[in-house]
Amino acid sequence: MSNDSPTFIGRLLSSVEFKLIFSWLLVVLATMALDTNHTYWDSPGEAAQLVLRQTVLLGFFALGSAIIIISGGIDLSSGSVIAMSATVFGSLMIVLDPEGFRQGHVSTVAVVLAIAGTLLVGAMVGTLHAWLITSVGLPPFVATLATLVGLRSFSRGLTPTLTGGKSQIDFPDADLRDVLKDVTSISIVFVLFALVLWILMSRTVTGRHLQAMGGNEQAAKLSGIRTDRMKWLAYVIGAVSASIVGIIMFADSGSAKPDAMARGYELNAIAASVIGGCSLQGGLGTIPGTILGCLFLRTIIDAVQKIVGAGSDVFEGMIVGIVVVVAVTFSQRGGGKLVGKRFFSNEIGWTVIPALGLLSGLSYLLFFGNREWYAPYQAVVVFFVVVSTLIARAVMESFTKSSDAP
Repeated sequence: MSNDSPTFIGRLLSSVEFKLIFSWLLVVLATMALDTNHTYWDSPGEAAQLVLRQTVLLGFFALGSAIIIISGGIDLSSGSVIAMSATVFGSLMIVLDPEGFRQGHVSTVAVVLAIAGTLLVGAMVGTLHAWLITSVGLPPFVATLATLVGLRSFSRGLTPTLTGGKSQIDFPDADLRDVLKDVTSISIVFVLFALVLWILMSRTVTGRHLQAMGGNEQAAKLSGIRTDRMKWLAYVIGAVSASIVGIIMFADSGSAKPDAMARGYELNAIAASVIGGCSLQGGLGTIPGTILGCLFLRTIIDAVQKIVGAGSDVFEGMIVGIVVVVAVTFSQRGGGKLVGKRFFSNEIGWTVIPALGLLSGLSYLLFFGNREWYAPYQAVVVFFVVVSTLIARAVMESFTKSSDAP
């Protein structure tokens, strides 16, 4: 009798984590080859520190977002919670030690109380989300969309009240700022934070309940799981993790600007979670996968900055969108399901082929148009290669049975 169960090596090679590590290595190698400044070769330590800092900052609130997604929810407000937390942290230091704040030496007691108060405010925001979802009955998308707008507006109104009309709060204490933004310190805190969440999700009954609720909330209720409490826990973790980032970003940037700070960051958190293997339908995802998703996403963004150069931030959203689509398609659907699936053999598929060709050609132009070796015909070649490849795929699909067929 044959044993069809996969081996350890087979499970390892098919895991999202292995695919992310392999993809990350490919991105690093491609950056080394295409970066004309040879940053990874000449300054590897500095480049690694930059990627590590950005990965850790994203990792904090992406882990919180991942837990919410695994439990079957969604949080669109983490960017606004970060901005609000930075504002609250600065405001509490002003209130608790106004003289020390003006002189640039805030007392230790005031700093500790300000950090505790900021995290408490984060927990209150998470509680508000849970109440809107469980008691009021709002969908998670609507509840967190409301706070996405409302919390940032609240922060913009609070700032001039405490600063005498200024639209930002400047970080007062240079020594404290160096401590809070130190890469080593925040990396250690992040590792401890991730370890706690990993134990929670993989080694406790509470973690299994969160996953069960995300997989099928009605079945979880019928089995005796208190889903309201589980949602409260998930959203509190998500908001508190964003509050941690708000404190760090305040020190890192040197000022709290609620109108612009962390704008759009919630999409990066969701993207990193999805890239790391979290299913937006809930019930599926891991802490290590999310961390690797953060590392992969930040390395991709760093690679674009180094390859494209000036103005690379313009393409960040486009890159994130492409990476998310590719990650969901190949990591979560599984390679085996893609072999027989029809993408282009119907009317919509044929219509999208020229659009994908134009997107590929124009992207090539935007990324490499300022290089010495670039010539206009290259973008045209990319367009025809992509279109020809997709047409060939569509023709092949028309002669094969779809994997979606019953």
